[in-house]
Amino acid sequence: MNVDFTSEQVDAEHKARGFRCWGYHFYIRKSGEIEKMRRVEEIGAHVSGYNTDSIGVCYEGGLDVKGKPSDTRTEEQKASLLLLVEKLTKDHPIVQINGHRDLSPDLDGDGIVEPNEWIKICPCFDVKSEFGDMIK
Repeated sequence: MNVDFTSEQVDAEHKARGFRCWGYHFYIRKSGEIEKMRRVEEIGAHVSGYNTDSIGVCYEGGLDVKGKPSDTRTEEQKASLLLLVEKLTKDHPIVQINGHRDLSPDLDGDGIVEPNEWIKICPCFDVKSEFGDMIK
């Protein structure tokens, strides 16, 4: 969808869900601007069960014109996300790069989290194939 969703709106939504403030560390706007939301040293509130050991990144968008989950990243967002992931993997001991959906439980125990097991669909693209080779 071509609807703006500001970091202030993310903050308001997270507060409405009972969080102290926004849960992500970084927010990437459609323009490619990277907004710092939380200090990296601060525990996030972006993915249940993984917040203490992770850095949360969110991008503006993720829904198509019908409101369905979709990879709506602009070229500017893709470029900024790549730069941010490169910086984070350089500056921090990153051992995995995952999307929300990758952290869903493996309900059938086959070692693969399949689409029917996803708790969340986001980020609507395959994070592991896009960024998996960036791990040191």
